[in-house]
Amino acid sequence: MIAELWNIPNVISLIRLALIPVFVWLLVISEYGWAGVLLGVIGATDWIDGYLARRLGQVTEVGKFLDPLADRLAVAVAVVGGLLTGVLPAVFGIALIVREVFIGIGAAYGWSRGVTKLDVRYIGKLATLLLYFSISLFYGGVGFDLDVMVVAAWLTGIPGLVLYYWVAVQYLFDMQRALADAG
Repeated sequence: MIAELWNIPNVISLIRLALIPVFVWLLVISEYGWAGVLLGVIGATDWIDGYLARRLGQVTEVGKFLDPLADRLAVAVAVVGGLLTGVLPAVFGIALIVREVFIGIGAAYGWSRGVTKLDVRYIGKLATLLLYFSISLFYGGVGFDLDVMVVAAWLTGIPGLVLYYWVAVQYLFDMQRALADAG
């Protein structure tokens, strides 16, 4: 397990996790623009760790846990922080939270019945990327006082939300199949 942890993709995931408290610190000191930049870096490196894991033949169970953990934690902190600071529009942030709550309930239900994992879908990765961009742009737009960034946030955020909900429906069907196979 320890040997699995210390490869290039997993170190990138660990760095992404370590940057989340820095993001929170930027929120605390009201540096919303720089928090958006940092969130953008965290989001951009999401693709890098997965690409390197496959390319270098370093796909591990630890990595399969760390990568989505970094994503979910970064997005959750950014959404809650954005709602508390007024950086994110409430309708946008609440839509993200509602989806995550339903996915969490579904995952807990599946896990309680023996389903330990579902395959990641490309559309889910795309939705996550769009939402990282969108949330980062909301932070940047407010923090750097650039309305064009807020417009760009909406232009990436709306399709990101649609895809995020669409892939949730796909995961629901995946879960039904997995439960049927497990039962």
